[in-house]
Amino acid sequence: MSQPLIDSVALLAALEGSGSKLVIVATGGGSQAIPHLLTTPGASGVVLECLVPYAREAVDRLLGGPQEGYCSSRSARRLAVMAWQRACTLGAPPATAIGAAVTASLRSRTPKRGQHRIVVATHGLGATSVATVVLRKEARSRADEEMVAAALLLERLASFSSGCRSPSAKSLLQLLDDERLDIECCEPPVAWQELLAGSRTAVHAAVDPSRHRPASASSSADAAPAAGMLIFPGSFDPLHEGHLRMAIVAQEIAERPIDFELSVTNVDKPTLDSLEMESRAAQFAGRSLWFTRAATFVEKLDVFPEGTFVMGADTYARLANPTYYGGSTEAAGWAVQRIATQARGLIVFGREHNGVFEDPSLFDVPPALREATYFVSQREFRMDISSTALRRQCDSTD
Repeated sequence: MSQPLIDSVALLAALEGSGSKLVIVATGGGSQAIPHLLTTPGASGVVLECLVPYAREAVDRLLGGPQEGYCSSRSARRLAVMAWQRACTLGAPPATAIGAAVTASLRSRTPKRGQHRIVVATHGLGATSVATVVLRKEARSRADEEMVAAALLLERLASFSSGCRSPSAKSLLQLLDDERLDIECCEPPVAWQELLAGSRTAVHAAVDPSRHRPASASSSADAAPAAGMLIFPGSFDPLHEGHLRMAIVAQEIAERPIDFELSVTNVDKPTLDSLEMESRAAQFAGRSLWFTRAATFVEKLDVFPEGTFVMGADTYARLANPTYYGGSTEAAGWAVQRIATQARGLIVFGREHNGVFEDPSLFDVPPALREATYFVSQREFRMDISSTALRRQCDSTD
């Protein structure tokens, strides 16, 4: 079974015509797309870099740590965002940079228990998309499966300029009758694009109707954080009952409504993609959520002046730990001083870790930090829930 690849001359011409600059990541499967492009005249005007992190350790290094799944939508999207960020650091304007990634679980020397699967993600400011196809086992050689992966990557790049919601041409992939191509896509609002590009620091992503007048999505997104807010930062991956109970207790303590905050940037991991932002924001229906670029706690102080911040024991322990300030005791001391003088206060909850309940009131922290903190007792709140365990449970039921 021979798999034709789309015309690379036409593809590169279309990308060059739109001013696009491209970085590709192929984790082994689909890597045949790279020579198909790079041996075409004019490729240097479009393609900035191609990476082939074949070992899991190489993927982990690119993404800032081990992944819960390597041939998955989430890993492919993270790699595509990382590729987009690399394109930006290589000189591409954020609006014209494109990151593309392919992850695949293909035929090997010994039969696989799981599926033969290909996942291709593309990411730019205007859209994030992910295409997934499950191949029929034993229907193709490894070489033929490789070519399907390469064809899908090239086809998704061709579709990117015409909008990620445009249907893919299954006929170009030569899929079998029982093979289905699934595509997810998010074309984010302008405010989200500006946040990802770095021209905004905060966007109001979800609104609590009991606290805000009805407003259009654009006017809500244009709102700026007010001084003195009660803020609950987190990744909320996922938002669970423990978070919601913490929010209720914190509101009772602070005697004002709470706003959740989720940073799309991370110190050592790729920025969140638009599909991930859309998914996490959907959890906050009827609640107030801010997307920010405040990856560190000190940056959150700038976004939410005079705020009262809600956190768990694990986050609290990091506030004064020099390890999280490049090993600098001086930087940690400066951060603690800023927190103590610029935050209105901290509301800190204990948590279970490795079977032991961590009481943050017993932590060895600087006096200035302790004086700014209200420690929530076990009597007031205790709920042992692990976000990681919840994610694994969801993955096992998919």
